[in-house]
Amino acid sequence: MDEDVRRLQEIIDESSRIVFFGGAGVSTESSIPDFRSADGLYRQKYKYSPEQIVSHSFFTRNTEDFYEFYKEKMMFLDAEPNPAHKKLAELEEAGKLTAIVTQNIDGLHQAAGSRNVLELHGSIHRNYCQNCGMSYEASYVKQADGIPRCGCGGLIKPDVVLYEESLNAAVISKSIKAICEADTLIIGGTSLIVYPSAGFIDYFRGGHLVVINKSATAKEVGADLTIAAPIGEVLGQIVVHR
Repeated sequence: MDEDVRRLQEIIDESSRIVFFGGAGVSTESSIPDFRSADGLYRQKYKYSPEQIVSHSFFTRNTEDFYEFYKEKMMFLDAEPNPAHKKLAELEEAGKLTAIVTQNIDGLHQAAGSRNVLELHGSIHRNYCQNCGMSYEASYVKQADGIPRCGCGGLIKPDVVLYEESLNAAVISKSIKAICEADTLIIGGTSLIVYPSAGFIDYFRGGHLVVINKSATAKEVGADLTIAAPIGEVLGQIVVHR
């Protein structure tokens, strides 16, 4: 265990209200691509830019093109939780972690066993008919031929927050409350570029701020510990004391 990980271990050991704020980098070790890294979705070439495709107006006007991209590039139903997801679930089970605030839509935190997961951008696992409100599992959407439709004929929309859409007010409120009450905030796998989510960390008033991210974070957060490494590799070395 190197010095940075040893210091992280000490911080976790002395904390009792940890909140984890995570982004796409948390799931790259589960083979889910992120957005802005060298191999991320935003660096790849498509007929339309990914930023266009995952917008509300594009979904409305080019629904078939939206779903072709969404099902291939954003739905990874065979992905498994990695050591980061598992360790965070273990910390929650031990009573040390109070909440996970995530920008991810893959549901891997829940798959690892975490219960208090605040999904800022929604989830691929919740899908609703825009006509009758009937809910559908992700597998139904993934396997649909072209545009997924309800038995009533209505269009099914994933419960993910697209560009031009607002974040859920209740999730925002719970996320801010959790961060305000935390004694330690661990930020992992995010470049802190996407707003308003990145601004939530400004509500932190606790004792320890930790950043674990392979690349530099865009927002200067004044962390007292920064570890430039894959988050699963780092958290996998942590021992949870109950």
